[in-house]
Amino acid sequence: MKFLPLIWSGIWRKPGRTILIFLQVGVAFALFGVLQGLKTGVQHAVDAARADLLIVHSRLSLIMEGLPISLLGPIRSVPGVGVAIPVELFVCHYQKPEQGVLSVAVTPDKDWTTAFTFAIAPQDLDAFAKSRTAALVLEATAKKYGWKIGDRIPLICRTVQKNGSPNWTFEVVGTFTDSDFGGGGDKIIMSFPYYDEARATGRGTVNHINVSVTDPNLAVPVADAIDRLSANSSHETKTESIRELAQQQVQQIGDFDFLIRAVVSAVLAALLFAIATMMVQSVHERTSELAVLKTIGFTDRAVFMLILAEALSVCILAGAFGLALATAALPIAARVVTGLSMPKITLAIGLGFAVLVALISAAVPALLAARLRVSTALAER
Repeated sequence: MKFLPLIWSGIWRKPGRTILIFLQVGVAFALFGVLQGLKTGVQHAVDAARADLLIVHSRLSLIMEGLPISLLGPIRSVPGVGVAIPVELFVCHYQKPEQGVLSVAVTPDKDWTTAFTFAIAPQDLDAFAKSRTAALVLEATAKKYGWKIGDRIPLICRTVQKNGSPNWTFEVVGTFTDSDFGGGGDKIIMSFPYYDEARATGRGTVNHINVSVTDPNLAVPVADAIDRLSANSSHETKTESIRELAQQQVQQIGDFDFLIRAVVSAVLAALLFAIATMMVQSVHERTSELAVLKTIGFTDRAVFMLILAEALSVCILAGAFGLALATAALPIAARVVTGLSMPKITLAIGLGFAVLVALISAAVPALLAARLRVSTALAER
């Protein structure tokens, strides 16, 4: 206990410097916590992506090349296929070009939602199936534009109708949510039969076909069987699960783990140099004070531990503060990116890093203080 007043006094000898170190460490560990939370969120989203939902698309492109709708029958006959639904994606905008809305055209067959990541209320499904111009709107999109059930929404789309007009009008009959990885943005669902009949070009083709399998363990053999249907044809297909597509999106970013480790390592290395420099400066300024401590009986070891204790106190408190900030921020960010969270093991690892940073950065200054010669220090006073 006799060391506590000395440690406290040493920490606040230069309040400005102490606050600067505290903020540097706090920000560094807040960044560490956020990056680890982001990593957890991305992994959660990939793991949550359905492995039993397959996307059949052209081998050349996921959405740019169309497939003949005639493939639907053979695909439905493949053993293990539960539901197969044609899907057409086309981009529209509402009132302003920057207010983009992705239109998803589907055929509302029986159990069609099992081939999607959508969650739709039964009454909304019934209303959607009864009207050719009906539209289901993503909940966030409906809230953004103030759309309500019964509203007729005009959209200007890249796909033109047979009369040459790019204007499409749909009636809102319900809302939905989407759990798809990377499924953000404004979107609506509309009827594919109506869309296919009304569009000027591309009739009889579809961007891709969504397939749900009866058993997740059959996903790979079913995908292979579907691709064999069009092998060596002019419209060869590539069938992938939603989970595989999610993993590909993550891989497009790069080696996610490597990026996080690189950023964290760079931040911690910079932190080490900054803290070590400040600690050396602090010891240099307190040469005479440390000499007095040795004069009244403090051993080299006691002085060494005193300097380490100062660094540990600041780094641990600042590290805990930074991790607390990250923990508080992630639930707010999780409203936008599902799955962001702070694993308990990350908190333990973060505090461990804080201790390590303190020990490494203060080791040399503490050693200089411990080896300080009393006669030399007092002579220079």
